[in-house]
Amino acid sequence: MPAIGEKPVSSRAISRAESLRARFRDVRDFSKLLTRDLEAEDCVVQSMPDVSPTKWHLAHTTWFFETFVLKKFVTGYVPAIPEYAFLFNSYYNAAGTMHRRDLRGLISRPTVAESFRYREGIDRHVEDLIASASEESLNEIEPIIILGIHHEQQHQELLVTDIKHVFAQNPLHPVFRKRAEQKTEPPPPMTFVDFDETIATIGHDGRGFSYDNEGPRHRALVPKFSLGSRLVTCGEYLRFI
Repeated sequence: MPAIGEKPVSSRAISRAESLRARFRDVRDFSKLLTRDLEAEDCVVQSMPDVSPTKWHLAHTTWFFETFVLKKFVTGYVPAIPEYAFLFNSYYNAAGTMHRRDLRGLISRPTVAESFRYREGIDRHVEDLIASASEESLNEIEPIIILGIHHEQQHQELLVTDIKHVFAQNPLHPVFRKRAEQKTEPPPPMTFVDFDETIATIGHDGRGFSYDNEGPRHRALVPKFSLGSRLVTCGEYLRFI
């Protein structure tokens, strides 16, 4: 699959490409890992309008790479299933119309299995694009793929919070990830450590990826405060409730 441009791929571009492909694959694989203990039925439930089905998260993040990477940088690329652009767009108005967020749980097709196959196909195309890209092409491709990686990590957090809300509605009390019983020692007494008022520098320092709301870097007044000497335990939260 040709990338934009036809210049020879340099050794430096190969190294960059390998690093980018590894980052892409790691994040995509982790999304699959999060669904390891879920059944297909778990992945299609929308328990409230602000929750999206697990299947939707998996397909939406894939749609991002198809729309903003493959369609832009692969000459003549044609989506295998154009209707996915409507189903799996979220709020990218410039990319076209979209299915209503509060109705995502009403869509039974594509199936969970088809959604995973969609991911696998797009992953292959993206990895082929990265591998074949010249250094000049990578200068254009890499920032968008990195944005897509961070976008997917956001949806990994949403996937977990959403499925926990789904399970919270079930009287059978399913759990997202089973853990072995652990014996814990009583926590030490809670004390508070005082911190003086100070001027802190906050915001992105310009190195690596950041979202626009993480900058510009600036100085901020931090009033004096106190911080607990240890973490609060689940038992303490339960007793408080």
